[in-house]
Amino acid sequence: MISWIQRTFQQHFRVIFALLLAITVISFIFTIGATPGVGRADRRAVDRQFFGHNLGSQEEVQRLLEDARISAELQFGSSGLEAEQIQRYAFERTAALHLADQLHLPPPSQTDVANHIKGMRAFADEKGVFDASRYSAFRTSLGSGQGTTETDMARVISDDVRVETVQRLLAGPGYVLPGDVVDQLERGDTRWTIDTAAVDYASFKPDVKPTEAQLTKYFADNSFRYEIAPRVQVEAVEFPATAYVADVHVTDAEVKAAYDENPARFPKPAAAPAPAKDPGAKDSAVKAPAAKSDPAADFAAVRQSVGAAVTLDKARTLAAKAASDFAYALYDGKVAQGSFADVLAKRHLAARPLAPFTNEAGPAEYAGSRDVTDAAFHLTPDRYYSEGVLIPSGAAILILKSNLPARQPALAEVRAKVTDDFVESERRKRFVELGRTLKTALETSLRTGEPFDKAVATAATANNLHITAKTWPPFALIDRPKDLDETALGALVRLNKGEVSDMAITADNGFIVYAAAKEIPSLSPTNPKFAETRAQLAAYSARLGSSAVLGELVDSELKRTEPSVK
Repeated sequence: MISWIQRTFQQHFRVIFALLLAITVISFIFTIGATPGVGRADRRAVDRQFFGHNLGSQEEVQRLLEDARISAELQFGSSGLEAEQIQRYAFERTAALHLADQLHLPPPSQTDVANHIKGMRAFADEKGVFDASRYSAFRTSLGSGQGTTETDMARVISDDVRVETVQRLLAGPGYVLPGDVVDQLERGDTRWTIDTAAVDYASFKPDVKPTEAQLTKYFADNSFRYEIAPRVQVEAVEFPATAYVADVHVTDAEVKAAYDENPARFPKPAAAPAPAKDPGAKDSAVKAPAAKSDPAADFAAVRQSVGAAVTLDKARTLAAKAASDFAYALYDGKVAQGSFADVLAKRHLAARPLAPFTNEAGPAEYAGSRDVTDAAFHLTPDRYYSEGVLIPSGAAILILKSNLPARQPALAEVRAKVTDDFVESERRKRFVELGRTLKTALETSLRTGEPFDKAVATAATANNLHITAKTWPPFALIDRPKDLDETALGALVRLNKGEVSDMAITADNGFIVYAAAKEIPSLSPTNPKFAETRAQLAAYSARLGSSAVLGELVDSELKRTEPSVK
């Protein structure tokens, strides 16, 4: 089995390069994050040169970004980079190409391009090996005449070969300390045989009965957790969609178009159950063929429900218009808040009071609607009504009654929550203490020669817990079992053979690991794996160095051409 180092740095080297790019991006955020965004330069700065490219030209910037996007997708096998990361990558890639021109690097040969293509993740199979069929399918897709053309691909790949050459020149030898190689070998190739005990937190139910003094102190120490956030109190003048259904006219074409746009929204009625089978009848050897789908029949089966949905949608639109018209009438008539009730009475409308709500938890009456919440928190005494806002039943406008500032409640108001929080906090503390107790009990039982699973069962019974013990087959971290919890893996770094770990706690479990066996690989420089690992770590270190150099070039160029502020 190949090692983790081989798999990571050889087959998935492009993924590692993606990680390096992400590291470079982070370093760029503080150096070029404050500069004008690409394609959004100040109108006065119509010409801002960046290694021979005008960042003030939207067309030129778009080409740089598009080339960087294509390059990233080819090298990393996916379009996982975000827009800002693509922009940073475009900067670094442009800097590398500028260096290639300064160094008079020749255009790549056909052999260079072919070798580069074979190393691209976009054309690799699941094992990271070049797949000619994937490349062939990709070439075929370029002939569709849509999106990226074959000319674009040829230019990007040719540039990428030159960029890679520059990176190799900048990389240098890639210095690695012998201790780094030892650490990597020991961490990745040590073979473990372990047992784990997963303690179910839900089964741990200590009897916690807080006193008044404990609750008072806990509330005082954690008062910030119980502060009642600012709230708003509003009334809603509703315009239900049902009031406008009679004004809606729906054509057959509209109904059919709504169905064709999203057929899944209108599932067919469930088929009637098959008649009961006669017990005396014999099974037929020939099964009836599956019924073919009939689009016309499918639509006819749901025509009525589609028409009702379209009607309600159009009624909601009318309700929203009515709400907006009413809000405009308030504005146009300069209706003061004191006269609002008279306006409602004249129009035969009513205001529905809503319970006060916070910005984080919207009105319960409208299922915490974010639209209603945002509209309510934008109201002021000078503008006491909102625009029309959609609600589940139609539309509404909101009327400000009062703004309630944040306040610190008394213990009596939040006693139930404080009690629950105290009990859970105390339960967690005792669970940590339980972990120490379990570790000691397991160590004692193991020293007497008791098997791990028996020791776990004894500890579980003694503490009235549900604990699951499991023995894992020998493994190294490079080929660890997929279902082994990451929390348990974290404990291995500090364990020697025969030791029991402290209990590591997650939200639902506590994990204890017993190192039944630990086989450390040869860490001698004469071990062939030592030289192999050193070379791969050196390549990784060198790649980091080249990224740092290009990052400094980008930073310097952006600073040099930064528009002056007058």
